[in-house]
Amino acid sequence: MAGLPMDQRDGWIWFDGELKPWKDAKIHVLTHGLHYASSVFEGERAYGGEIFKSREHTERLIRSAATLDMPFPYSVDEIEAAKRLVLDKNGLVDAYVRPVAWRGSEELSVPARNNTVHVAIAAWVWPSYFSVEEKLKGIRLEWSKWKRPSPETIPSSAKAAGLYMICTLSKDHAMANGYADALMLDYRGYVAEATGANVFFIKGKDITTPTPDCFLNGITRQTLIALAKEKGFTVTERHIMPEELDQFDECFLTGTAAEVTPVSLIGDYKFTPGDGCRTLIDAYTAAVTPKRAAAE
Repeated sequence: MAGLPMDQRDGWIWFDGELKPWKDAKIHVLTHGLHYASSVFEGERAYGGEIFKSREHTERLIRSAATLDMPFPYSVDEIEAAKRLVLDKNGLVDAYVRPVAWRGSEELSVPARNNTVHVAIAAWVWPSYFSVEEKLKGIRLEWSKWKRPSPETIPSSAKAAGLYMICTLSKDHAMANGYADALMLDYRGYVAEATGANVFFIKGKDITTPTPDCFLNGITRQTLIALAKEKGFTVTERHIMPEELDQFDECFLTGTAAEVTPVSLIGDYKFTPGDGCRTLIDAYTAAVTPKRAAAE
């Protein structure tokens, strides 16, 4: 299944208010969202049949659409019900969930106010990248040549499709060079984020993470900050220069897909995943496990 193209899979996709067979969920080649990136999306995970932080993701999806001046045609409750329907119809318990909204094909020019906003929700099996043992070996990152732009040039608070173009370029380049991912600086030269995940650094019981003032303040990021504080860590959000990385012992990434993934190398800077990373991996695993399932 992992190697099957996304458009050739079987199942059901919620598309503009109704369930459609997977292979029939299509748009026209002259869709505005394809040409001008007038599209927003979310990445979510279901664990034990429950989507973690589902409502927060839906609320961010609608905020992202508003930031791009896209009138969203459904309420939070309607999208929540639609996600539940997609999981149930596809018989999924542990899954990745992808809601997406985009401007349609009424007109194809830079202005988009006359274009209908469409919404779709798909879900499929996407296991965790690594086992805990594999994670604790740490992944290797290279520095990206691309930087996160100023928030005066892009809507950095939105999870908008267009913002990921330089992420794709960065990750493809890193993987071609034998790395798992790339770490990006921001337009000022501060450490920002990986291509699809936020970054944290550990020294003893102190955790330092970049201030998300020009990149997405991830929902998983916010979750890990709260969990770290519960576990007795001090968490500091501040601007970090690359040359400061040699003062930290551990490093990890957070994101819906990455979950909590330790890092062993960023360029020439080395880290040793240890007790801090393991504590937070375990804490996150406990947090995403549905309480009703855990009690059974």
